[in-house]
Amino acid sequence: MKIILKETVTGLGSPGDLVDVNSGYGRNFLLPKGKAIPANDENLKIYEAEKAKLLEVEEQKISQAREILEKLNEFNLELKVAVSEEGVMYGSVGTKEISEGLGINGFEIERQSIRLPEGALKELGESKIDIELHAEVIASINLSVKAE
Repeated sequence: MKIILKETVTGLGSPGDLVDVNSGYGRNFLLPKGKAIPANDENLKIYEAEKAKLLEVEEQKISQAREILEKLNEFNLELKVAVSEEGVMYGSVGTKEISEGLGINGFEIERQSIRLPEGALKELGESKIDIELHAEVIASINLSVKAE
């Protein structure tokens, strides 16, 4: 399926790029979320007319992400979790808990922006977590998981 991107998509391209994606990915995610439009002659003409506006909006998103990056980068987040008598965590710390912890500290970060490459954290200790504020702007925070 050929589509025209309306915004930057990680691993796919920038606004205005004509890309070929799996039809399910395009039809079920990119098109409904407004991240892309089908690539046909009519949409190509419409996109060319709106290209400058879309690029300006993209630049605004990048500048907003960089402002948040300055405040958030190297931020220290401490989460307290319940542990057993042996010091083993009950459950795990995932994107939901991290997002809520950041929200308490004044950072409204969507759960899908938080990168946990090895999955939820299941042990106490220190970790470095990446947060994708924009495809081109990635913040890194220090996460400390401690016993309650």
